[in-house]
Amino acid sequence: MLAELSMILLVASVCRGLPFYNGFYYEHILNNKTNNGNGEVIHFNGVRLVVNTPDDSLFGYRGGNVTLPCTFHYEPKLNSTRRFRVKWSKLHNDNTKERDVLVAIGLRHRSFGEYKGRVHLIQNQPNEVSMVITDLRLEDYGKYKCEVIDGLEDESGIVELELRGVVYPYQPPHGRYQLNFHDAKKACEDQDAMMASFEQLFKAWEEGLDWCNAGWLMDGTVQYPVTLPREPCGGKDTAPGVRSYGERHKHLHRFDAFCFSSALKGKYWGGNSKNHL
Repeated sequence: MLAELSMILLVASVCRGLPFYNGFYYEHILNNKTNNGNGEVIHFNGVRLVVNTPDDSLFGYRGGNVTLPCTFHYEPKLNSTRRFRVKWSKLHNDNTKERDVLVAIGLRHRSFGEYKGRVHLIQNQPNEVSMVITDLRLEDYGKYKCEVIDGLEDESGIVELELRGVVYPYQPPHGRYQLNFHDAKKACEDQDAMMASFEQLFKAWEEGLDWCNAGWLMDGTVQYPVTLPREPCGGKDTAPGVRSYGERHKHLHRFDAFCFSSALKGKYWGGNSKNHL
C-alpha cells in the first residue's frame, strides 16, 4: 500500500504543470510520435495544417454559377495522406453565427437548407476542397467559411461572395415614409428583389448613388447616401457619405426602403430626391 502511494505521488509530481486533456497527460508525446489507428505515424512536433482561400471578394450573377476556391496543405509536407472532413458554412452578417451549407467525407457529401442540391465540391487536384454554388440567388451573397478537420487539426478560411446588381430606393405610390421594416422587406420581395445591406448601399454610394430620403436596410438600420451635400439633405456644409439614423423600431417607425436586385424590370428614375426629414 505504501509503495502504491509512493508511485502515485511520483506520477503526480512528474505531471504537475503538464497539459491535461481528456484524462491524459500529452507531454510525453508532443515531441515524439504515435499511431492514429490507421497505421500512419503522426509527428506532433511542428506539423501544421494550412487552409488557403482568396483574399479578394468573388463576384457572381443571379442565376449563374460560382466557384469558391479552397485548398489546404501541411507544413512541413506529409509523406502520407490523412483522412479529413470538409465543412462549408455561411456566416451571419455579424460573423457571430453560422449556418451549415455542405459537409463532406471522402466522396460522401450532404448539403443543407436552401443550398440542398445547389452545391458540390470540386476536387480536381490534391487537397482541393472548393465549393460550387449553382443557380445563384440574391440571398447567397456574403461570407462563407471553408473548414478542414483531419482529427488532429482544424483550420478554416473565409471566402466573400458579392453579387453584381443594383441598389435602388423605393417608396410606395401613396407617399414617402409609409413603411415599417417588415413592410419594406415585403415591398422589395414583391419586386423580385431583397432589402439592401449596408455594404451594398455603401458600394452604390461610391458609384454615385445620391438620395435624400432615408430608407430601411437589411440590418434594421435607416440610412441614406449623399454624394452632393445640400440643405435639404442634412446641410450643404456636411461631408458626403452614407448617413445613418441607426437602428429603428421595426414595427413603429416608418421610412422608405433600399432594395437590391441583380436586374431591374420596368423603368427606374435616377434623379435626386428633393425631400428629406
